[in-house]
Amino acid sequence: MRTEMKSSPIVVGVDSDTERRAALAWAADEARRRRRPLTLVHGQGEPLPGSRQDPSLPSWQQWRDEPHAKGNAVLEGALAFVEKRCPGVAASALLAEGHPAWVLAEQSRHAALVVVGSRHLGAARELFSSAAVALPLSARSACPVVVLREDEHTTRRPPHLVVGVDGSPNSAAAVDFAFEEAELRGANLRALYVWHTPLLGALDERAAQQECRRVLAETTAGRTAARPNVELHHEVVEGHPVQELSRAAAHALGLVVGTRGRGGFRGMLLGSVSQGVLHHAHCPLFLVPHQRHQ
Repeated sequence: MRTEMKSSPIVVGVDSDTERRAALAWAADEARRRRRPLTLVHGQGEPLPGSRQDPSLPSWQQWRDEPHAKGNAVLEGALAFVEKRCPGVAASALLAEGHPAWVLAEQSRHAALVVVGSRHLGAARELFSSAAVALPLSARSACPVVVLREDEHTTRRPPHLVVGVDGSPNSAAAVDFAFEEAELRGANLRALYVWHTPLLGALDERAAQQECRRVLAETTAGRTAARPNVELHHEVVEGHPVQELSRAAAHALGLVVGTRGRGGFRGMLLGSVSQGVLHHAHCPLFLVPHQRHQ
């Protein structure tokens, strides 16, 4: 029996570095797994001052012709890579003018997922580098964003995903997505609540932990009935959310967090925990907004 392909595509950002294919490979595999089309996007921002290579050409012509030709070549190579890796995936390419983060955020309005690669730049460089895409994209995306630092790996069996829980609507959305992803991959799910006394304002450690377990149980309630094939493990740990979540996901298929929350999950643009794990987690990172379409 043939299964109909779902319409909302998986969108992947493609850069000009042909040696960095981790995000493209992951997105192609995910498109095949989810039976969705794949859209390859290459965004071209404004040229930097002094970047002209042929002063005899008008600036507008050089900006239009040369980068477009290079961008099309990048996308053609990426399409060939996808065809070889996942022959059954329906893939298309889009060359767009604009900063890659803005272009991908626009595409997210009609996508199931947006996938990007990201280098370890360090917090300051990631925030202020014009090449940084993951941070501004994740803050504005209308759908979950997947950030790939390196090739997907897991060194523990059975494979598992980790999801951060704090009791907010955002973490509930993250839990829903985590269950969905775990079921697709035949993986276990580890739901983690990270707490420390100053955030909770509690003096009774035992009572605080009981409250954390209650919130954790309520947030995950009903999901196992809907997805009985996913083995769920609850865990409450004390410490800093970024450090504990990154440590827990060191050997995981991925780490799932909401892009906004409360307490330790509240931040400036993206959210302190989401922003923190973006810099520290090495596994694939899933950043899930509160409201998302299917």
